[in-house]
Amino acid sequence: MKISKFKRGFQNLIAIILLSFFSTALWAQDGGADVNIKVTKESSTWYTQPWVWIVGGAVFILLLVALLRGGGNKD
Repeated sequence: MKISKFKRGFQNLIAIILLSFFSTALWAQDGGADVNIKVTKESSTWYTQPWVWIVGGAVFILLLVALLRGGGNKD
């Protein structure tokens, strides 16, 4: 019984050490790139219009409701 607890504790310790290492490695990657994004006032593409997203969201919700309702009454 004591060996099992020791093994589980050792596995937990290894997991904590590995997760700490991964977290440190990911933090070390921060701040390397300088990104400049220019935003223009002219938007001629259809998917940049807000009404397209609103209509698309409404259609998606209606489809989701229709699919989740199923056949309704199943007697």
